[in-house]
Amino acid sequence: MKPFEPLNAGGQGWRVVVDELVVMTRIGLHEHEHRAPQAVSIDASLRYRGTPHEDSDGLIDYEAWCNRVTAYLHEKPHTRLLETLAVEIAALSFDAWPALDALTLTLHKPKIREGTRRLALELDWRRGDFDAWVARRAVDAVRG
Repeated sequence: MKPFEPLNAGGQGWRVVVDELVVMTRIGLHEHEHRAPQAVSIDASLRYRGTPHEDSDGLIDYEAWCNRVTAYLHEKPHTRLLETLAVEIAALSFDAWPALDALTLTLHKPKIREGTRRLALELDWRRGDFDAWVARRAVDAVRG
């Protein structure tokens, strides 16, 4: 996990940290990876502003986030790239939690290559990145 990076100098912010959420999902380019689900380990840093209150929708519920991501990964069809999976998880997160300002996701594939403990990729998105992604998808949908 990367060290905390404040959203803006002097700003108040919170970060929910999920360390090594392990989920079985169908992922990978290689033929043998299409045969059965495999473990993907997810580290997440979910950043938001404001003052959280127990009765407020302005916070990020880590239990709900873990449950939502787990259910999504169990139900989805095979995905070839970790990059695609990272974008899908980021989009799901921004869509479901309006308080979310920024996130960092690291997706690991444990024991995927001899000589490594795990290989990973990382995605850093702010809400503006999500908004731009949604706009591009809308344009692509219109173009057909």
